[in-house]
Amino acid sequence: MSANMKPWRPFRFPPLKTAQGEQAFDLADVQQAVSEGFREGMEKGYQEGLDQGQQAGHSEGFNVGRAEGLRQGQEEGRRDGRHEFELAVRPLEAIQAAFREHVDAYEARRRQELLELVRKVARQVIRCELTLNPAQLLTLVEEALTAMPASGEDEIEVRLNPEEFARIRDVAPERAQRWRLVPDPRLELGECRVLTPQAEADIGCQQRLDSCMDALAQHLTVEPS
Repeated sequence: MSANMKPWRPFRFPPLKTAQGEQAFDLADVQQAVSEGFREGMEKGYQEGLDQGQQAGHSEGFNVGRAEGLRQGQEEGRRDGRHEFELAVRPLEAIQAAFREHVDAYEARRRQELLELVRKVARQVIRCELTLNPAQLLTLVEEALTAMPASGEDEIEVRLNPEEFARIRDVAPERAQRWRLVPDPRLELGECRVLTPQAEADIGCQQRLDSCMDALAQHLTVEPS
């Protein structure tokens, strides 16, 4: 050994057993150390699991919350957008309704004017035709008598406008003599009444014209005047 080195001192390991054969280590201390180690391990594992669970839960909760927030935001955005759109289109709807009402009124007036024009033209055509051929009223009389109860010719009375009575007597005297023609100033041109002891019939042109005008008005969806 060198003179500069410190002197060595021998180390003695503690005996494993005492003279009486008992263990040198205290068993209670060993159990306590094991329990403390197990507890520390459990606490450490619990804390690590808790930290990991919190982190995973936070991440999942963030994702779920973010998705729910996006859904609610989109729904609220759609709802607000729909509300704003409805507010924006209300003036347009009012304008559209007013325009539709104006168009409907114009169409109704146009149809009514068309109906009146047809009525006037038809009246003019009827008057012109009766002026040129007044005996056509007698043809209507013959048609009406076929649908009425049979009567003798001397019992049949035909009432018509005085002007038409005079023209029929002039242009078709032989046909006018078949029945008793009676001028009636209350009847307008084209009007005619057939009377028998059993029945009475209106065969005037106005009645026929009104029926045609009513059918035309229904076709045009116009209230007949």
